[in-house]
Amino acid sequence: MGHDVPKQFLCVRGKPIIVHTMERFQRHPEVDGLVVVTLPDRIDFVWDCAETFGITKLRQVVVGGETGLESIGNGLDALAAECPPDTTVMIHDGNRPLVSDEIISDSLSTFRKRGSAVAVIPCVEVVFKSDNDREANEEIPREWLWRTQTPHTYALGKMLWALKQARARGLSGIGMAAMCQLMSRLGETTYCSKGSEKNLKLTTPDDMDIFKALLFAEDAERRNMPCG
Repeated sequence: MGHDVPKQFLCVRGKPIIVHTMERFQRHPEVDGLVVVTLPDRIDFVWDCAETFGITKLRQVVVGGETGLESIGNGLDALAAECPPDTTVMIHDGNRPLVSDEIISDSLSTFRKRGSAVAVIPCVEVVFKSDNDREANEEIPREWLWRTQTPHTYALGKMLWALKQARARGLSGIGMAAMCQLMSRLGETTYCSKGSEKNLKLTTPDDMDIFKALLFAEDAERRNMPCG
């Protein structure tokens, strides 16, 4: 992103991105509580943000790990100290601040029907495979491909089992960043729930521009006014 500040703490419209994200879950009636996994020096900041912006569902703020899976594991361990194994848990990227009520609801509905849910969107571009980043002669049919997003929804006990397996099999490295990726390596079926192109992950300055434009469009829609 080109900033010294981690991207989830950059401010947009007077509030950090992590607050925009938490607000989406704060307002959803089926979400009971939030756990934020973050950097050690940002714990107090997250609590202060919750108080300032009325995030009353925040229950814990936990220090992350060296890898994505370690960070997920730290959050799950914190939950396991207070919640039974059949607790429904949604894992979501802090820098996906436009997750909609519909996406959250569909993830929970799919989980209840299938036992897991991973938000996905179809791949609409033609895709080629290249081994050297310069040339390609193999096309991958795009109808086979789905791009994963978050949330990922599983039972707490299921995810704790998967992380135990990951440690036992040496699957907790840097290349393993997502719970759905780990579940796939362990032979578990992934059930797809609704995603959206608007549910973008803020990674580059271009993403920030799109985020601001989509926020403006949301405001205009709420006020029933044109966007031009």
